[in-house]
Amino acid sequence: MELRILKQAGFEEVVLGFDPESGLRAIIAIHSTKLGPALGGIRMLPYADEEAALKDVLLLARAMSYKAAAAHLKLGGGKAVIIGDPVIRKTVPLLRAMGQFVNQLQGRYIAAKDAGITTDDLVEISKVTKYVTGLPKSMNGSGDPSPWTAIGILEGIRACVEEQMGRIRLQGLTAAIQGVGHVGFSLAELLHEKKVRLIISDTNVELLQRAQKNFNAEVVAPDEIYSVKADIFSPCALGGIINDETTPKLQCSIIAGGANNQLADETKHDEALLKRGILYAPDYIINAGGLINIYSRDILKEKDSLPRIQKIHDNLVGIFHVAREKKIGPAQAANQMTETFLDSEPKDR
Repeated sequence: MELRILKQAGFEEVVLGFDPESGLRAIIAIHSTKLGPALGGIRMLPYADEEAALKDVLLLARAMSYKAAAAHLKLGGGKAVIIGDPVIRKTVPLLRAMGQFVNQLQGRYIAAKDAGITTDDLVEISKVTKYVTGLPKSMNGSGDPSPWTAIGILEGIRACVEEQMGRIRLQGLTAAIQGVGHVGFSLAELLHEKKVRLIISDTNVELLQRAQKNFNAEVVAPDEIYSVKADIFSPCALGGIINDETTPKLQCSIIAGGANNQLADETKHDEALLKRGILYAPDYIINAGGLINIYSRDILKEKDSLPRIQKIHDNLVGIFHVAREKKIGPAQAANQMTETFLDSEPKDR
């Protein structure tokens, strides 16, 4: 395993790992370990180049620091990316090499699951390193975090609806979900149970058909999801989707979803949504359910993570109050509050 340190301002440690035998080329970024070890998922995607992978891992690692701090967890923030198409390039030797890479950091970074990586992949990685979370329940792990992320998003949607519409019940509302993979599908299931009308899009036809069949959802093309009339727009795929091109198209009252780094330019597009009267639920606040479940079950060994996840509702209520009082966007309000937590001693809830 060949390691190369990549110096990045504001980050404790960024390392490129390359294993010639397996073909592994990966980056682990540790943003902060001030509140605890840096926990974050491993993402495997066919990045255009190393620069694109580095940009993604840095954004994601920083978001994990903020996510953990905002949820008052004794964790830092980190992330890992593997450069390569998971359908073509993923092999057992590559996963084992990734485990060796994780092990080299001696617990400063703890791995979990993200896009392109399955729970079975984590099992392979765990065969060469103990610094892995989210393993199957049969291995006394917390399992797939996606359903818990979706539960947290539902709690966040409730807070948004209360703030924006002055109502408690979700029945009769319309939600447009972008991406119906693990988190998006679980969220669609929860919203369907609440009798919310669903509009969905995804680039994966098989996932679309499954969600359409299960939830009687309306299907639209990926580029049409931004302009559909809906009460709630829920991005549950990749980041950067709220940008100069998409923002003017939006016909929703609320943006509340599971994708990371939804705002292409955090300051600019936070303000743009505020001007348009669209309530934005900061992504690292509303999508923290999976992380909270891992922390609760794998680290604290608690039997029930739900009470912690339900506090996402209250966190957002507080953020919306600060944003309203200061007349700023929710993303800015969330950052101000979270940076206060990062600068103070952690208080476990």
